[in-house]
Amino acid sequence: MEFTKLMPNVFYENIQDGLELFVECLGFEFGFQDLNATIPCCVVENGNLAFFLFENTEYALKDRPEFRLHTNDIESVYNEIATSHPHLLHPNLDKITKRPWGALEFALKDRSNVCVIIQQWN
Repeated sequence: MEFTKLMPNVFYENIQDGLELFVECLGFEFGFQDLNATIPCCVVENGNLAFFLFENTEYALKDRPEFRLHTNDIESVYNEIATSHPHLLHPNLDKITKRPWGALEFALKDRSNVCVIIQQWN
């Protein structure tokens, strides 16, 4: 078996919250979008990473996912996000911190509590 991409579904009450996090803050681009559909949705991509975002209140209320994105330059990622979108820094991990498992990490949290942890392994 060969797989080329993991593409998790992320549900939002308001898909604009997801677009702020993934597109505006993290620099993902649209691979597909149908934001005017009955159920607005889109695929956002950045290199080999992709997420399928849906506007669906029922599912959004059932699950608030947490994702980890790896980088080789956490300092520059942090500096860019802290400058452009400081309101998205997670209050519990708003600075680069060395975690007990050895990774350097900081986290983001959007208005709907979807969490993205940015990490770098040393």
